[in-house]
Amino acid sequence: MKTKLEIKRGAPGETPHVQTYDVKFEAGQSVLDGLRMIRRDTDETLAFRFACINANACKECMMVIDGDIDYACTTRLKEGVMKLSPLPKKALVRDLVTEIAPPDERLKITP
Repeated sequence: MKTKLEIKRGAPGETPHVQTYDVKFEAGQSVLDGLRMIRRDTDETLAFRFACINANACKECMMVIDGDIDYACTTRLKEGVMKLSPLPKKALVRDLVTEIAPPDERLKITP
């Protein structure tokens, strides 16, 4: 079975664009599995974040999947086309990576 992942890509100051990747999968695989396959086999420049312990602990792979905010690690790949984009209302770092910590929670280095 195959799916197409349409991924909104870009960085601050760049015009965003959608890039489509074909992903071969078996039932039960997650969107995160598909993203990892793309980065491993097709495009090592694709940026996304994950730190899997479980979805209740890390929350780093959260993104917009087919119009809903969800975790890439728990959302299952499906046949057809799936659309992925970064979280709205968060500062974009690159591709699917956004700032996740509020400004007052980021580490501050003082001399």
